[in-house]
Amino acid sequence: MSNLPVDNNKRKLTDKQQLFLDSIIETKGDLKRSAELAGYSGNHYQVIQSLREEIVELASNVLAREAPKAAFKLVEVMTSADGMPQANVKLQAAQTILDRVGLGKQERMQIDHNMSGGIFILPEKKAIHIDEAAYEEISDEDISN
Repeated sequence: MSNLPVDNNKRKLTDKQQLFLDSIIETKGDLKRSAELAGYSGNHYQVIQSLREEIVELASNVLAREAPKAAFKLVEVMTSADGMPQANVKLQAAQTILDRVGLGKQERMQIDHNMSGGIFILPEKKAIHIDEAAYEEISDEDISN
């Protein structure tokens, strides 16, 4: 049914769960309608919770499938000599798709840190040996001057 396969190697899905995921493509993302088509009745929130990872993967695959179209739309708008209706909206949508699949601009941070002061590394202290004979020669008067 679906032309976007979901990697089911992570866990085994029931036929009903797989039908729900396939129905998401057919309903263009209408999760309530997809649950009804798969045979889930009542609150469809529980099936969404239980298949959250697979739904996110499916959405990622949809964006990846549309990334080439988005790239060509950017180029078309950029190179067109004629005005295009809703060009800004189309550019934003194309850029958003490319950003989400990892092909958009990447933000980089540069951190410069200037610090006043600093760390002083002093040389190793050397032991001073005082000769007792030389020490006794110094009188109290010499010290007080």
